[in-house]
Amino acid sequence: MKRHLAEAGDAALPPGPRAMRGGWQHLESKLVHWLLFGCALLSIATTLGIVVSLLSQALGFFREVSIWEFLTGTRWAPILVPQSFGVLPLVAGTLLVTVIAAAVAMPVGIATAIFLSEYAPDRVRRIIKPSLEILAGIPTVVYGYFALTLISPLLQKVFPDMLIFNALSAGLVMGLMIIPMVSSISEDAMLAVPRSLREGAYALGATRLEVALRVTVPAALSGIIAAFILALSRAIGETMLVTIAAGATPKMTFNPLESIQTMTAFIVQLSLGETPHGSLEYNTIFAVGLLLFLMTLVMNLLGHWVVRRWQERY
Repeated sequence: MKRHLAEAGDAALPPGPRAMRGGWQHLESKLVHWLLFGCALLSIATTLGIVVSLLSQALGFFREVSIWEFLTGTRWAPILVPQSFGVLPLVAGTLLVTVIAAAVAMPVGIATAIFLSEYAPDRVRRIIKPSLEILAGIPTVVYGYFALTLISPLLQKVFPDMLIFNALSAGLVMGLMIIPMVSSISEDAMLAVPRSLREGAYALGATRLEVALRVTVPAALSGIIAAFILALSRAIGETMLVTIAAGATPKMTFNPLESIQTMTAFIVQLSLGETPHGSLEYNTIFAVGLLLFLMTLVMNLLGHWVVRRWQERY
């Protein structure tokens, strides 16, 4: 009805105003097109700028330290004597905290998503969903001090030999931090599953739990896996939490009770020091940052590939 009235109004206009109105609409469409194109171009330019800045500084590091030594060395001591530039201790610390976080976030996140999509009434969902969003909005520095001042002392009562700075408390709190990402994306994937699949399972005598685990979750598997991968990428790149709670000891260990150092924590530590700009020690920041960038890039590309490979379209 509104469209017909608008067309009638246009027809009532004289040829001159009608042509002017059409010209303004065309100009507005062009302006919106170029504005959106500029926003997309800005994101691409930002990514390219990050890559160029990392490569330009990391190349100076790799001129003096071989890539093989950097990737396979088991001792990381760029500011000590003798110097050593094996990044594996930092990678091991990063992966250790990430694995602990995944062990917390994946089961709790998927269980939360199943509850919200299959069990929770609308009133309960309207309460829980914003609460999860609030959990996702808490600054990571707050999570870091929460792990250091509350979680670590509680764990020390269970593990008396555990250090105050340790991978376990940092990983557990990081798992809590990424639960909203896992649950939110997984719930969206489950809600996209057609209602007819659930009704067909109920008609065959399946219980609500069987429908959730054998129908809804398999049908939404691509979105759930993508949620896991994106959450792990978020955990790998986390900075302030692990800087505060995990310690600053680059150690090739998989014992969660010990102090470790992650890649992001090292970048923060060296950036706040008095390392001369342009020195070999300073360029280690960009070498580690480049490796971290590649790790998160691979994780995100894997997530997109999983979605394209197993995505179900209904």
